[in-house]
Amino acid sequence: MRDQVLGTVAELIRSKNAGPFWITLDVFLANDADYRRVSAPGVLDEATIARLYQVPAGQIRVFRLPSLRAIKISFPRPTPQGSFTDRDMHAGQQHIPLAALRLPPAP
Repeated sequence: MRDQVLGTVAELIRSKNAGPFWITLDVFLANDADYRRVSAPGVLDEATIARLYQVPAGQIRVFRLPSLRAIKISFPRPTPQGSFTDRDMHAGQQHIPLAALRLPPAP
């Protein structure tokens, strides 16, 4: 089986502001098997997000919502929303590195 990326397994991945100083990423999975695969230890955790977004792992919050088959991730923005160096004011493009995340093979 070919390598799969999160964007091909998730039903929806989105990013948005969580106030002027935080970004939130949402991952929604279509079924329980995909949710278990993505929420397994070492797949979508603080260390993975820290690597993808160059944010200290201790500043990342991961919320797993199994009844919704969703994972919510929040971390500080690299620059405040609307500042001179802000290149994505609404954080609408920040989901792209997450969508490209390679997943371990399905069991």
